Amino acid sequence: MSVLAIGLSHNSAPMALLNRVSVTGDTLGKLLHDVALAEPVAEVFVVSTCNRIEVYADVDRFHAGVTVICELLARHSGVPLDDLTPHLYVHYEDRAVSHLLTVACGLDSMVVGEEQVVGQVRAAIRLAAREGTIGRVLGDLGRVALRAGKRTRAETGIGRAGAGLLGLAVELAAPRLGERGLTGRDVLVVGAGSMSALAVATAARSGAATIVVANRTRRKAERLAARPGASLTRVVGLGDLPSAMAEADVVICCTGAAGYVITADMVRVERCGGLVLLDLAMPRDVEPAVADLPGVTVIGMDALRENRTGAATDDLAAVRAILETELAAYRSAVDAARVAPLVVALRARAVGVVDAELARLTGRLGPDAPSGRVLAEMAQSMRRVVDKLLHEPTVRVKELAGSPKGEDYAAALGILFDLDPCAVQAVTRAPTPGQEELP
Repeated sequence: MSVLAIGLSHNSAPMALLNRVSVTGDTLGKLLHDVALAEPVAEVFVVSTCNRIEVYADVDRFHAGVTVICELLARHSGVPLDDLTPHLYVHYEDRAVSHLLTVACGLDSMVVGEEQVVGQVRAAIRLAAREGTIGRVLGDLGRVALRAGKRTRAETGIGRAGAGLLGLAVELAAPRLGERGLTGRDVLVVGAGSMSALAVATAARSGAATIVVANRTRRKAERLAARPGASLTRVVGLGDLPSAMAEADVVICCTGAAGYVITADMVRVERCGGLVLLDLAMPRDVEPAVADLPGVTVIGMDALRENRTGAATDDLAAVRAILETELAAYRSAVDAARVAPLVVALRARAVGVVDAELARLTGRLGPDAPSGRVLAEMAQSMRRVVDKLLHEPTVRVKELAGSPKGEDYAAALGILFDLDPCAVQAVTRAPTPGQEELP
């Protein structure tokens, strides 16, 4: 089996197409299950954010995997395959692994070094775990990607390149908001998901005068309000949006709804300073006609894409060094795992030989057999001798597993010790301890 990644992002597709391809909620769950049920696929998880959708799968055949995943992505997004194909990218094996690590570290983000993306990757892996579409292969890969993302933020200054999409959106709104940004402003946050929580926290840290959250489900908005440091003024339903917007200076939209949440006929600009809408949703929350209203400024994903920021050369080099280290560690782990069943089967055979010889010796000695304590010491000595004899070949076969002839060395070991292939396969299929414990 091999890792396959297929997707499109702000780097490969126009924002209008990304709007159409957005897969969230129940549709995302259905996509996961349909891909997992496809014949060439063993495991799958999907990273779906405001500026990318990527399918990561463990497949046994490259071309069959590409075909079925592309077809299912087109079907569940409602976008014809012919419209998707020119903008899709495909990565396989090492390139797929390297791409996921690059995404988790924020190097492939619209705002280089953004902090939200590692959380989005974590959410994708957890969703796949809940849906039962991820196992040992992609679970291990996910752990490596999340570890790389965590190290990037702890060991480098890549995060200085930008505070994420929200920070960039506030910067782009500076001509209307002025130097104080959100300080002293009346802020309305539409939605109650993870991006909304970030918007509330940012507004609170910036010293907003009031913070109101509008959401279709009041319970979710109230849970957000209960978070430490939320400092919400009140919670309203989507039916109260027009009146809530009339009292706001800044509206931050991030619902992920299928249609427009804010339309032109809902907007009444009553403040002398006008109204700023930061539309961070994909598909977009704000109807395009809103931007044509007098006194209204709309900052959407198109503007964020055009103004994405870079990172310092030293920070980029530091992150790439982390990526290389983690990628090398992952490759070594995969190579070692490939020969691990052979090593386990070899040691199991050795234990069987020792036990058989001990039983034979005890039977031959009969009444003259040593006491239980002496016999136990003899058994321990025999096992130590066998362990020492097997130590070097098993260590060497693990070291050589990643070499060009690694599989040949492993096969030779199995032939030399006359290992039963069925015994090796039984070890391969057995679950590993902690396999279900995904990040």
